[in-house]
Amino acid sequence: MRIVVTNCNTTQEMTEEIVRGARAAAGPGTAVTGLTPAWGPESAEGWLDSYLSAAAVLDALRTYAGPPYDAVVMAGFGEHGREGVRELVDVPVVDITEAAAHLACLLGRRYGVVTTLDRSRGQIEDSLETAGVARNCVAVTGTGLGVLDLAGDPGRTEAAFLAAAERARDAGAEVLVLGCAGMTGLQRVVGEKLGVPVVDGVGAAVKLAESLVTLGLTTSRAGSYRKPLAKRRAWGPHRAGPEGPAVEGRS
Repeated sequence: MRIVVTNCNTTQEMTEEIVRGARAAAGPGTAVTGLTPAWGPESAEGWLDSYLSAAAVLDALRTYAGPPYDAVVMAGFGEHGREGVRELVDVPVVDITEAAAHLACLLGRRYGVVTTLDRSRGQIEDSLETAGVARNCVAVTGTGLGVLDLAGDPGRTEAAFLAAAERARDAGAEVLVLGCAGMTGLQRVVGEKLGVPVVDGVGAAVKLAESLVTLGLTTSRAGSYRKPLAKRRAWGPHRAGPEGPAVEGRS
């Protein structure tokens, strides 16, 4: 089985970090391929970045020329595009926001999301609402750190996450969700210190994607996610910018 994991930004180092997390969660028969958009924002933080990211990820999958894959994991927490990708490809598509929230609902009655900047809260809330899991979310709290700040100082990142996580727990969260793919790896230490389960969206999405493939299930074409109508679509030319080749995982 091969899973393509799409980064939502053009930062190749983040793609590599996401792939490491996906690889750690994947079963022994699963290969992970990371896909970095050729254009778009270097980090997705806000509505403009999110819409650009969605188009860039769709374009990256549209022009993908690597080995055949069995599922797509979208590693952008609260970012747009998942519905479009489900129309575009013929394999299961699992978004880390949706996956983490569904797993959190299996572990406790109420969950909270800890994300990067407060400006991302609206997008995350909308994404959870669309996925039908917003009712159980009691809080979306920000750490005050930008996406590109997460890897720079692990001690600072952990302290900021713990402070935000405590606010979510105090609001009634029985389970916590990592609200950024770049936070992968924090779940164990934070869970131990706060005494609650912490769900990493990348790992959750990979395991759900594996399950769907194993069960032979894929996106329904009966209604909302029918294939796009046949028509001329003009995709913009790629401009000069950071290129992100695929990152191969284990087979």
